[in-house]
Amino acid sequence: MTAGRTRGRSTSGRASRTEEVQQRIKQLILERGLAVGDPMPTEFELVEELDVSRNSLREALKALQAVGIVEIRHGFGMYVGRMSLGALVDELTFHARMSRRQGRDDLAHLVDVREILERGLIEQVIDRGLTAGSPELDEIVRRMEAEAAAGEVTPETDRLFHELLYKPLGNPIVSQLLGAFWDVYRTLQHDLPPVVQEAADVAQRHRDIYDALLAGDRTAAAAAMAAHFRGIRVRLELGRDSAASGA
Repeated sequence: MTAGRTRGRSTSGRASRTEEVQQRIKQLILERGLAVGDPMPTEFELVEELDVSRNSLREALKALQAVGIVEIRHGFGMYVGRMSLGALVDELTFHARMSRRQGRDDLAHLVDVREILERGLIEQVIDRGLTAGSPELDEIVRRMEAEAAAGEVTPETDRLFHELLYKPLGNPIVSQLLGAFWDVYRTLQHDLPPVVQEAADVAQRHRDIYDALLAGDRTAAAAAMAAHFRGIRVRLELGRDSAASGA
């Protein structure tokens, strides 16, 4: 018992020490005004400056690298990392897959969150008067219609449509967050039945969203967005029915 408690305290102590070193590295980045892509002090310099062991520093750097705060380029050095939601994508994907095995459907909940977010975002674009058509978005809508005529709208075109839709807001976090939701859905799509929507219907729903945006019509935009997500939910429901039947 004593040995077990000692091991527990030791593990907790190491975790606390690693977390403390992480905080000190983040504080160093902020105090020096370093920006994304800027070089950081070397490992040797950090050991000296922070007065920590090499092992504690490496554990802290590994944790910071996992969340995108630090980028380690082997052979070149360490740099301030770019914001990444990769860890969030991995966690959401894992728990969504696990939830299906436990009779829940976290992927459906994620789609609910994405719809709420996108409906709010398109209203912001309209309310701010940012509805003027862009050549990029117009081209993507036309490309989607051409792909539909050929039989299938590609995931890449679909994703780009949604990215460009909110580009006028100038909010890089929007793109990152929607991209994270998209990555989770695309990873888990292999667990779902084949798409049942006709390609022409997919293209038309996106065209309806675009037309509502150009018209500055909040009501039409909300209705078009709801129709779009209704198609996604149909596929999720088919997936639940297949899992329930053991297909």
